[in-house]
Amino acid sequence: MSSNAAPSAGPRSRFRRPNIYYGWYIVAITGFVMTVATVPMFHAMTLWNPALEAHFGWKRGALSMAMALTRIEGGLMGPIEGYLTDKLGGRKMVLIGFIILGFGFLAFSQIGAGFWPVSPLYTFYFAFMVMALGQGMGSWVPMMTTINNWFSRRMATAMAWANWISRGGALIVVPLIGLGINSPIGWQGTALVVAVVVFASAIPFYLVIRNKPEDMGLQMDGEAEPAGRARGGQRSPSAPQGLTAQQAVRTAAFWLIAVGHGLTSMIILAIMTHLGLFLNDAGFGAHIAPVVTTYTFVAMWAQLLGGYMGDRFPKRISIFVFTTIQAGAVVLLTFSADLWMFYAFAVAFGLGFGGRNPLTTSIRGEYFGRGNFGKILGISTIPMNILLLGAGPFAGYMYDWQGSYTIAFLVLAGFNFLGGICFLFAKRPQIPTAPAAAVPVPAPAAAGDS
Repeated sequence: MSSNAAPSAGPRSRFRRPNIYYGWYIVAITGFVMTVATVPMFHAMTLWNPALEAHFGWKRGALSMAMALTRIEGGLMGPIEGYLTDKLGGRKMVLIGFIILGFGFLAFSQIGAGFWPVSPLYTFYFAFMVMALGQGMGSWVPMMTTINNWFSRRMATAMAWANWISRGGALIVVPLIGLGINSPIGWQGTALVVAVVVFASAIPFYLVIRNKPEDMGLQMDGEAEPAGRARGGQRSPSAPQGLTAQQAVRTAAFWLIAVGHGLTSMIILAIMTHLGLFLNDAGFGAHIAPVVTTYTFVAMWAQLLGGYMGDRFPKRISIFVFTTIQAGAVVLLTFSADLWMFYAFAVAFGLGFGGRNPLTTSIRGEYFGRGNFGKILGISTIPMNILLLGAGPFAGYMYDWQGSYTIAFLVLAGFNFLGGICFLFAKRPQIPTAPAAAVPVPAPAAAGDS
């Protein structure tokens, strides 16, 4: 007896894996990479510094110099990191960077050990520079370049979700580092644990990262394969690859974005360096981790708001709004005396800091295109890092001179607002749209590198 009914699905079909565009896995991986690479070094700096000050008695200007030295290194290495990212791909860069970062934290955990031929302060500087080298090579530039390769229309949203995951990781990692520092193992044992985690993460990240969708026979944004293919498995790219690095640096937008990014990041670096010390001075040292957790939690959700606005409204205007909120939060912090004011600062700072974060990077992809994103992003770190170089030491030495952060924080808040103005005037350059020659359609990649 025959039947016209479709055969019933086997038991396996109901558990079929959903067809999720691999670019979204790249977004999630980026969030975890950024958590491991940046949170213990930068977000937890406000926890490391009070511990180092208590252990060694260093002045705050001297403590701030570690972060300044990383900015010198970042300015020198940024173009090289961008070039290597475009040359080697993000997955190899993450592997190399994490190995270097692990050795940096290993050296950090041994500050003050008898076998170092220099003083503990110079050992601290050396360890931090090694950490910065690994962090730079293995996180921001390569992973932002990778996301830019996978997304076009939803780039701001993709970067926002990556940062959302990173902020979520910070909500866990920062308190854990705080617990470790205040536990019997102390700050040195905690740094050693971080080194082990970094080393253990390197290979798994390398195995799951893919540099671009073409490596897997896919298209940007998960779009279907274009219908019109040339013979022999060839097609013409449907979208311009963007400006070359040489063309980009000749535009006003490149410099306005680079300077604006640097000016709006100066205060973030200073806050990460000095917030814990400032809270200690105000008598609220026990609230360092909760305040950091508060602004991190708010920033985590503000990332998504920033990504939403960036994909629907002009990014330069959205950045100006968020950076203005960030500057206002720092003014509030400057005059905070009661505990509730510090938490109000944390909420406002998290909103401004989080909202601007995905936009300051994704605007480069929108303005300059895909083909040379790593080089352009790397070159832009030169003016950025020149500005960031003085932020932490300026606040530290002003405190050592005056016994107060008031002037330093107000000056940095003013620079922050000026950076927002730079973004506001950054108009999108014209990207050439001349048709490119037909290129081979890549076959789906095997497990190895492309």
